[in-house]
Amino acid sequence: MIEILATLSASAAAGIRIGIPLLIIVLLQGSNFWSQVPIVSHVSPGVLLTCLISCSFFELFVSKKLWGQRILQIIHLFLSPLVGAIMGLAVASATATPHWLIAVIGGSLALVLQLVQVGWFYRLRGLPLWAVFLQDVLCIALVLFAFDAPWQGGLIALILLWFALRSAKEWYDWYHKSR
Repeated sequence: MIEILATLSASAAAGIRIGIPLLIIVLLQGSNFWSQVPIVSHVSPGVLLTCLISCSFFELFVSKKLWGQRILQIIHLFLSPLVGAIMGLAVASATATPHWLIAVIGGSLALVLQLVQVGWFYRLRGLPLWAVFLQDVLCIALVLFAFDAPWQGGLIALILLWFALRSAKEWYDWYHKSR
C-alpha cells in the first residue's frame, strides 16, 4: 500500500512538471539508482544529468511567461504520461505489484493532472504567477513526500485527483450552461 501511495505522489509531481521531479530523484538517489529503472537504464548518467538540469532550468524560467506556459503545456501534455510511468517505476521498484500496472497508474495520473492544467490555462487565458510558483513548490514537495512520507504524498495526490475530477465536472456544467 505504501508503494502505491509513493507512486501516486511521484506521478502527481510528473503531472505538474517533468524535468524537476526527475532531477530531484537523481539528486536524492544517485546515478546508480537509474540503472534499475527499465526505460532510462540505457542512458549514460552524465548525459541524463545534463538533460535533466537543462530541462529543469527551462521549466523554471520559461513557465513564468505566457508564451512559455503555452510551449510547456504542449511538451508536458505529450511527455507527462511517459514521465509519470517512469516516476512510478522509479519510486516503487521493489514492490510486488506488476511493473506494467505501476506504469499505467503513474502515467494515467500524470496525464489527468496535466489535462486539468491545460484546461485551467485556457479557461483563465494563462496561469497567474502565484499559481506557477505554487506548482513548482507542490511538485518538489510531492517528490520529497514520495520518499520520506508516502502516506502524506499519496493523500495530496488523491486530493489533486479529486480536484481534477471536480474541475472537469464544473467545466462540463459551465460549457452546457453557456450554450
